[in-house]
Amino acid sequence: MREPQFHRIRRLPPYVFGEVNAMKAAARAAGRDIIDLGMGNPDQPTPQAIVDKLVEAVQNPRTHRYSTSKGIPGLRRAQAAYYERRFGVRLDPETEIVATLGSKEGLANLAQAITAPGDVILVPNPSYPIHPYGFIIAGAAIRHVPMAPGVDLLAELAHAVQHSVPPPTALVLNFPSNPTAQVVDLDFYREAVAFARKHEIFILSDIAYAEIYFEAPPPSILQIDGAKDVAVEFTSLSKTYSMPGWRMGFAAGNRQLIAALARIKSYLDYGAFTPIQVAATAALNGDQSCVEDMRTLYRERRDALIEGLNAAGWPVPSPPATMFAWAPIPAPFQSLGSLGFAKLLMEEANVAVSPGVGFGEYGDGHVRLAMVENRHRIRQAVRNVKAFLQRHRPAPERAKADQAPPAPPSIAAVA
Repeated sequence: MREPQFHRIRRLPPYVFGEVNAMKAAARAAGRDIIDLGMGNPDQPTPQAIVDKLVEAVQNPRTHRYSTSKGIPGLRRAQAAYYERRFGVRLDPETEIVATLGSKEGLANLAQAITAPGDVILVPNPSYPIHPYGFIIAGAAIRHVPMAPGVDLLAELAHAVQHSVPPPTALVLNFPSNPTAQVVDLDFYREAVAFARKHEIFILSDIAYAEIYFEAPPPSILQIDGAKDVAVEFTSLSKTYSMPGWRMGFAAGNRQLIAALARIKSYLDYGAFTPIQVAATAALNGDQSCVEDMRTLYRERRDALIEGLNAAGWPVPSPPATMFAWAPIPAPFQSLGSLGFAKLLMEEANVAVSPGVGFGEYGDGHVRLAMVENRHRIRQAVRNVKAFLQRHRPAPERAKADQAPPAPPSIAAVA
């Protein structure tokens, strides 16, 4: 029998990260110590109070039954309370909030709910893979919009609308951005909402990293007057409370989009296990000092990584938010592309990173570094990278570096 060709599967390219993951597994099987800065998988345990609430809830046999796909009422009320205290936004827990199995599931199922084959969707590039591929799986045509520091994203969006047939039906935004760590302010969202209203485009905003910030707190698009007319926003507890495996997220905002998501989810799932929802409610309603502790942890890791790489001769911008650094490929390796460079870095420096091309073609000049190892391991990664870069320097540069006096220690190094 001829091998079947499944339409939706054929629209998905080979998983770029799979090659790096296979190399990493093989290296570790051979006994090599690979420092993994690739996958954004938080390494810290979930705060104990949240775990305790899960254990308490699971002791009640009534919680073992089917739950509700849109989320238990107490959890939706807790998310509404979060939006009010954090953003000053009031939401109706009944009609403007749905609990999701992580923000990824919510995005993908909303794409299924609102997309007809051939619809045009605007997606910044590079971006988190589910942002374009959730819609591709639903049958949409994706219009990739370049996004990078110095690029006027709103101007690029206007150009994309002008040259798209049929006109776009939705736009995906993600700030703080995965993978680039870019942030925006309320003025940007104000213009984005006006743009969407003018062109009758829905906005799907992903703020999964809104609580992992090191400068000003990132805003919500729902803070803008009229945003609920066009926008729905996705959040997640995965990074905020170090709960990635719990798969707990939310969609909030436009009532029509929330109703569409709730309806399609009612056919597909019964919601998260009730004790997980109870524990998530406790996370949102409880002591938030654990969130500040998480920010402090990532700030310390960021500083160790960025200061170390810059001192090693790899200039990497310091991210204002997220648990990622978006690192330009060093000049001597740019011809390799991000996948080739990621493979070489793992082979010669025992450091795993994510190739930027996995986030879209416009990401191929970068790699993403995830701050998911402790500071000791990050400093070891920096030492490995430094030695790797020195080995690949042209001979005259190596000789010059060997003759240079040692640099004085920085305050951070003394500390």
